[in-house]
Amino acid sequence: MSHEPGHHPEDHQTNSLKDQIWRVIFRSDTPGSKAFDVILMWAIGISVLIVMLESVESFSDGHRRFFFIVEWIFTILFSIEYAVRIWVVRRKSAYIFSFYGLIDLISIIPTYLTIIVSGTHYLLVLRILRLLRIFRVLKMTRHIGEANHLISAMKASWAKISVFIFYVIAVTMILGTLMYIVEGEIAGNEGFNNVPQSIYWAIVTISTVGYGDVTPVTVVGKMIATVIILIGYGIIAVPTGIVTAELNYRFAQIRMDARVCSECGLEGHDPKAFYCKSCGTKL
Repeated sequence: MSHEPGHHPEDHQTNSLKDQIWRVIFRSDTPGSKAFDVILMWAIGISVLIVMLESVESFSDGHRRFFFIVEWIFTILFSIEYAVRIWVVRRKSAYIFSFYGLIDLISIIPTYLTIIVSGTHYLLVLRILRLLRIFRVLKMTRHIGEANHLISAMKASWAKISVFIFYVIAVTMILGTLMYIVEGEIAGNEGFNNVPQSIYWAIVTISTVGYGDVTPVTVVGKMIATVIILIGYGIIAVPTGIVTAELNYRFAQIRMDARVCSECGLEGHDPKAFYCKSCGTKL
């Protein structure tokens, strides 16, 4: 079972106050630690919501003092929590320089920087990184194995996907240039003044998002746009199918055992199989 950087389960076997606090903060096996996780999750969620609302001008203009006070309350609380985490761990540097340790630090630094250095209020957007702390509360590290399978499938599929992306780039450049000739040069459509702008229109259209401000006016241009849209639907399916096939293959490999056929040398058989799936020899 995974544990917090800087700790080993056997490091905290006594019942001292520091050990009890460590168990509440870093574990989820007691009523106190579960309550702490729930409170921390709510605090993170509300603080992130405050950051989002603060960016809305209609909210921030009339409630600047409220946002200021609430932000400092959360910053102080998270600072105390961060200090307590450092206090209770035994290998402090391991926690401080771990992924979650850095996220804990980055989530509180921007507010303090607004006092020391002027013009750093733009760094407040870094507070949204507090959302990553929820992964700690939800103990998402147990799902790292599944994530590794997905990453491996993506890496194995990268060559095929790269070829496909190159094909899409070539198609959009060709169709974008055609739209420039048909709509820009011949029809005088102002939305297709040059080749790069026409290619951008093709890229946006092929992604099925659409570019509402610029539309073709000629019959040929509309036909080309139709082709681009239809290609866009295919673009969604092809990479998904490649990665899915690779994932299925890898999960199938995981389910196979390591037995090797003595006759044909095939490795990897169903755990319940009695005969080789290639030559039929008894395993």
